[in-house]
Amino acid sequence: MEAWLWSLLDTLSLPQYGLSTVFVVAFISATLLPMGSEPVLFGLVKLNPDLFWPAILVATVGNTLGGVVSWAMGYGAHQAIDKARGSPTHLKALDWLERFGPKACLLSWLPAVGDPLCAVAGWLKFPLLPCMVYMAIGKFLRYLIMTAALLWLLPGDWFGTH
Repeated sequence: MEAWLWSLLDTLSLPQYGLSTVFVVAFISATLLPMGSEPVLFGLVKLNPDLFWPAILVATVGNTLGGVVSWAMGYGAHQAIDKARGSPTHLKALDWLERFGPKACLLSWLPAVGDPLCAVAGWLKFPLLPCMVYMAIGKFLRYLIMTAALLWLLPGDWFGTH
């Protein structure tokens, strides 16, 4: 499977696939698969500065939809366990998260904990639409700040451009 993934990424890295590559990588990286979308986004924007805003928006949409998939996986897992046990499942360790509700999804941008957080939000049966809005806000701000900071910190000379 790893060879297939690298082959797909090699194909999508071709210039004619720019924004679609950002979308696919951002989507996949928002699931529980360990992958980062920031290098792809930064590379595209560095090579095509005029795509800054479209690339940020495409990455945000892809990453948010990937977060929705994680939410749905958590929701579905909870439903399956409830059905198997015949009673509602509740994990006391997640009580603190319930206090924050869908707003906790603002933290979905965090490395390592953000993607599982979306699954936990589904597990806790938080309403999808507010979760998705908070995910999108957090992910948009992450992409905007990280890409702008990298463009500012790494001048064009690093990449042979000016």
